[in-house]
Amino acid sequence: MADSPIKRALVSVTDKGGVVEFVKALEGEFGVEVISTGGTAKVLADAGVHVTNIEDYTGFPEMMGGRVKTLHPKVHGGLLCRRDDPSHMADAKANGIEMIDLVCVNLYEFEKTIAKPDVTFADAIEHIDIGGPSMLRSAAKNNESVTVVSDPTDYDAILAEMRANGGATTLATRRRLALKVFQTTSSYDGAIARYLEKVLSEKPADTDAAEFPETLAVSFSKAQDLRYGENPQQKAAFYRQADAPEHSLASARQLQGKELSYNNFLDTDAAWAAVREFDDPAVIILKHQNPCGSAVAADVTTAYDNAFACDPVSAFGGIIAVNREVPLSLVEHFADVNKQFVEVLIAPSYTPEALERLARRKNLRVLATGGIDASIGLEMRTVDGGFLVQELDHVSEDPATFTVPTKRKPTEAEMADLLFAWRVCKTVKSNAILVAKDKAGIGMGPGQPNRVDSALIACERAEKSCERMGKPVEGLVAASDAFFPFRDNVDTLAAHGITAIIQPGGSVRDDESIAACDEHGIAMVFTGARHFRH
Repeated sequence: MADSPIKRALVSVTDKGGVVEFVKALEGEFGVEVISTGGTAKVLADAGVHVTNIEDYTGFPEMMGGRVKTLHPKVHGGLLCRRDDPSHMADAKANGIEMIDLVCVNLYEFEKTIAKPDVTFADAIEHIDIGGPSMLRSAAKNNESVTVVSDPTDYDAILAEMRANGGATTLATRRRLALKVFQTTSSYDGAIARYLEKVLSEKPADTDAAEFPETLAVSFSKAQDLRYGENPQQKAAFYRQADAPEHSLASARQLQGKELSYNNFLDTDAAWAAVREFDDPAVIILKHQNPCGSAVAADVTTAYDNAFACDPVSAFGGIIAVNREVPLSLVEHFADVNKQFVEVLIAPSYTPEALERLARRKNLRVLATGGIDASIGLEMRTVDGGFLVQELDHVSEDPATFTVPTKRKPTEAEMADLLFAWRVCKTVKSNAILVAKDKAGIGMGPGQPNRVDSALIACERAEKSCERMGKPVEGLVAASDAFFPFRDNVDTLAAHGITAIIQPGGSVRDDESIAACDEHGIAMVFTGARHFRH
């Protein structure tokens, strides 16, 4: 079937940017008859476009506060009619239905509406578009004949093609635009479903609303193609969640540097999640998904110095995450004093002086989140043929609920280090052991098949850190992300100068670990909560 010139268009848009120029070109250059609705019709008429109002076209008034205006056979018949089917054309002629060749529609701003802090349920429901998606879907289904425009950024390209093609669009373009429609309506319906899921989940516990819905509605749009994935032979892209939190990695502004790679995204996400666990000024230096440097201090520059001192070798080529505004002094310390190569720096904001100094490292990726808050929502991971979904993990347990089953209780200084180590240990790949001193993670044992090996690695690294910093190997504390299955974990830690341990407890052999701690004079705290990170 040959491409036919566009003769009649129906225009009804929420986003009116560029629509006047687009429709003026349709009418002025190609003689297209324009049908329109409500506010769009008024904007076009005021601009001098000859517009046929929808009620004049259908012979049926807009009604029910505008809820019913385009849901009419003269609209959908004109969109769905197959021009190459004689029976379709005969039905159209018998019922006075004329062909509509182009639909220009974008939808009620549902997501902007529900983002308002004072939005009511009734207001949200009223901003669910019915007529718009219906027209888009009808036009997209009949893309053999109908051009459907759901995105204002396509206006210029459509006009250029019509100019080059005798007032017609090509089938390839119509199919591309149809695909965009179904992507748009899928995302739109997903936003509505997620909103309703959220509203239902906030209802009292005696309702039958499920914590995890039977059908999970998710919507992501491609933000950028990546050079490659985890390895050069893997293709990759980054997709942004439609309702990504304001201060999330996905919403961060990149102020300078190269585009983030696949591995940059993974590591930056882990670093940003880790540093947000702290209320005090904190810095996390992360490499290959593990915090090789971590510290809290009175200010972020001191925290950086202490975090870097934990493991300067591993810090090379790492990610730095900061939970406060970055001052010039922090930048000078990593760039000028330590001459540390950094892949990504992420923080809420930067002083002008810090940004000026950072600009001298042109390839350094600098991200500003605009603020900091706890990440919320669900975490999804793919498995072969499906998704695993869980709540995000946070260290939210109250230290007042912790128990100390050993004869010796931790000192005030030990307890402060234990609480610090407990928060950092959550971000280490399990089986995880973290050794801390003076609120810095000086030894990390990540991801070993058994916990004794993790403990040994953490202690050896801690001893090297103490030697490097000129500190005695004493007063060290350790955190374990899960319980000790045997006392050999305690014996290993004790042999390397650990004086206090924090762990979930809950093993059938807890009594053996407690006895081992008492033999070595170690204080042990049970939290009652586990924090695996696989």
